[in-house]
Amino acid sequence: MAKSMKSRKIPQTDSIEELAKFWDSQDLVDFKDELEEVPGAIFGRQAELPLRLQPSELEAVRRIAKSKGVGEQTLLRSWILEKLQAK
Repeated sequence: MAKSMKSRKIPQTDSIEELAKFWDSQDLVDFKDELEEVPGAIFGRQAELPLRLQPSELEAVRRIAKSKGVGEQTLLRSWILEKLQAK
């Protein structure tokens, strides 16, 4: 009696590292009945917006970000999202 080549189930995770490790050791053909087509992009890219600040403004952002223990971009993004949610 032939034993199935598929020894595992597809991991239910969002971890890129875990999925990559799994698929590095498996053949996609063995899982064709479990796969489904997903329309559109799965890993969409975020849009970028250059922001011009005066040197004193940038220094203030850096000082505040450092005091909060976050990066400048993280701080600015949180401020923007707060304003957008307030509308």
